Amino acid sequence: MKIVLQLLDKARERGIMIATAESCTGGMVAAALTDVAGSSAVFERGFVTYSNAAKSEVLGVAPATLAAHGAVSEEVAREMAEGVLAHSGAQLAVSVTGIAGPGGSDRKPEGRVCFGLAMSGTATRTETREFGAPGRAEVRRLSRDHALALLLTALGDAQP
Repeated sequence: MKIVLQLLDKARERGIMIATAESCTGGMVAAALTDVAGSSAVFERGFVTYSNAAKSEVLGVAPATLAAHGAVSEEVAREMAEGVLAHSGAQLAVSVTGIAGPGGSDRKPEGRVCFGLAMSGTATRTETREFGAPGRAEVRRLSRDHALALLLTALGDAQP
């Protein structure tokens, strides 16, 4: 994927290490980055925190946040992304948490995915995308691609 090569080149140019925290994508963002030879120069680590317990134990997501907002929320995505920075040597982190399907509810439908983007020295950004119900594999693919795009955009804003 062209976006991955651009992302890795920009991170290398800026001396920025990247890490990921993934739930519904199950490591797909990390896999996309590490599919490229030499990515170890800029990819620090990836966390797959599928369960709520893992989100809390590994990334420090507050149980109260999970209880109040649920795993599929911008609040949890924020704490996941910030937890990556706190538990790694990276300066840039993306988090992904959502409902790939099948399933969902009226309140949290299939295809809703929340993202967090944390960078050292800047405010954490969050957003929610509604991908609809094109199927589990497609929601996961779209989520992976969006997370990569968020990282690339952040690197465009990064100071060398």
